[in-house]
Amino acid sequence: MASLLNSVPSIKLSNFSNNNPLRSSQISSPFCLSLSRRRLVVRATETDKEVKAQAPDKAPAAGGSSINQILGIKGAKQETDKWKIRVQLTKPVTWPPLVWGVVCGAAASGNFHWTPEDVAKSVVCMLMSGPFLTGYTQTINDWYDREIDAINEPYRPIPSGAISGQEVINQIWVLLLGGLGLAGILDVWAGHDFPTIFYLALGGSLLSYIYSAPPLKLKQNGWIGNFALGASYISLPWWAGQALFGTLTPDIIVLTLLYSVAGLGIAIVNDFKSIEGDRAMGLQSLPVAFGSEAAKWICVGAIDITQISVAGYLLGAGKPYYALALLGLIAPQVFFQFKYFLKDPVKYDVKYQASAQPFLILGLLVTALATSH
Repeated sequence: MASLLNSVPSIKLSNFSNNNPLRSSQISSPFCLSLSRRRLVVRATETDKEVKAQAPDKAPAAGGSSINQILGIKGAKQETDKWKIRVQLTKPVTWPPLVWGVVCGAAASGNFHWTPEDVAKSVVCMLMSGPFLTGYTQTINDWYDREIDAINEPYRPIPSGAISGQEVINQIWVLLLGGLGLAGILDVWAGHDFPTIFYLALGGSLLSYIYSAPPLKLKQNGWIGNFALGASYISLPWWAGQALFGTLTPDIIVLTLLYSVAGLGIAIVNDFKSIEGDRAMGLQSLPVAFGSEAAKWICVGAIDITQISVAGYLLGAGKPYYALALLGLIAPQVFFQFKYFLKDPVKYDVKYQASAQPFLILGLLVTALATSH
């Protein structure tokens, strides 16, 4: 945590502000595109190198979707409203898996009841896991990915200059401290002698930092980085929800970490759209390291084999109906993998995730209910 607290505020910017947007049309360094002859130099102490950062004001596609902008996904409308840009940086489209993880943890505890107090506790836990800590994770990731985004998506808020560097840093701190504050409140509310939820939130925040930031930058390694991402999206919110209403047990920790291998597969889906920038910046994402064709099969294999293994675990634990329900939810995922993802992971990534992932998260709930009985 000391590394986190000492590193983020130490970032220094030179002439990176709203009044002087980044503009360019030609890449002359890993973080430089040029549309005019005006140039702006950004010095980032975490890389110890001079970075020329220019990007066009507008996305290459004519127009864009306001919904995509708010959700923080590609095809977004260019926006000048600072609050909308701030929301975009938190990528609300990534919140639902964390919110669902809290639901699964509460269900697995066996102690959640539909009382106003329990519902209020779960809502606060969802706010901590989703808007605050996931928002923090996504914002800090965009900050440290600004050089890659200048190549892959130069119209995103940070490389385009739609939001200043200092505003981004402020947002990172507000979301981080807000999330940790909510975690502390939940521990008091649950009557914990040991602040379990606070330490889960702190550990997850530190993991998010080292995932994105140098010198460790876990995302540089496709295996380690994607597993860390999968654990953050599946295991940590589940643990928080279960700790809020019950007790974490070793078998649940192992089971959810196994499920995080499926999260690794989901994370790979997002790597295909960034191959060009990842290769240019030396990041060994799995599509870069193994090629698109092999990475596609690694991705679907991680998702499917993990769930089949969990179904086998449930069957061995004497819960055949839950195991069959989980297998039934795997079948449509395989169908959509062949229909969309395996055909073209870049063109159909959004369609695939929208079609297949609801069945995966329902499978998580089936597993949670099975472990609660």
